[in-house]
Amino acid sequence: MSVQKILVSQNAPRVLTPYQVVTEKFGVEFEFRPFFLIEPLTSREFRAQRINILDYTAIVFSSRHAIDAFFALAEELRCKIPETMKYFCTTELVAMYLQKHIVYRKRKIFYGTGTPESVVALVTAKHKGDKFLIATSDNSNSEPLTRLFDAQKLDYTTAVFVKTVPQDLSGVDLHAYDMVVLYNPADVKSLYENFPGFEQGALKFVSYGRSIVKSMEEAGLTIEVKAPTPEIPSVARAIEAYLENQQ
Repeated sequence: MSVQKILVSQNAPRVLTPYQVVTEKFGVEFEFRPFFLIEPLTSREFRAQRINILDYTAIVFSSRHAIDAFFALAEELRCKIPETMKYFCTTELVAMYLQKHIVYRKRKIFYGTGTPESVVALVTAKHKGDKFLIATSDNSNSEPLTRLFDAQKLDYTTAVFVKTVPQDLSGVDLHAYDMVVLYNPADVKSLYENFPGFEQGALKFVSYGRSIVKSMEEAGLTIEVKAPTPEIPSVARAIEAYLENQQ
């Protein structure tokens, strides 16, 4: 078989069972190593955006990293978040994470189903007058959401709260692997920062998520497997299906 060693550009998941199934079925070996870390902005970096958190009455979160960074910065800037602040989250999982920082049942918290449309649908008539702060990362694409906010004539500002920091991969020989899984445009950035003269050769790439495909194609990388699909929702299953087709 042409694929024996697979590098996944993330930390190992808590549940390894789907990967173990592929290993037992095909004898492949998985290694997990993140290509980048997500870190909160420093207060100095945040202040450079000239944003005053208390000017806003509602905030939009799409990740737990952004939530941690928001409350850490608020504390560092001595900014007391009022109990009247409204929180709009992309998913229930993100919304529930707010419990780490606030008393959940006492706050105005709303959550969607993971799509920009589901978030905007939460902004009913009684929220139309709010000023929204959309929390982003330095490499996230907020345009699908902001386009909908514009269409609804909502008052909003985007603000970066977290940044991606490439990991040192100098000790990694990418061509010792047969396949590499990439998830985020920051993975591509880290790849070329660590290996400026990188050439793909026979190395096979798996893309997971829509945001990574454009970055990989612009970098000239050939994608062997694109996931997820309605039939194949996970990386492990995508690789399993690919290996089945290679037999």
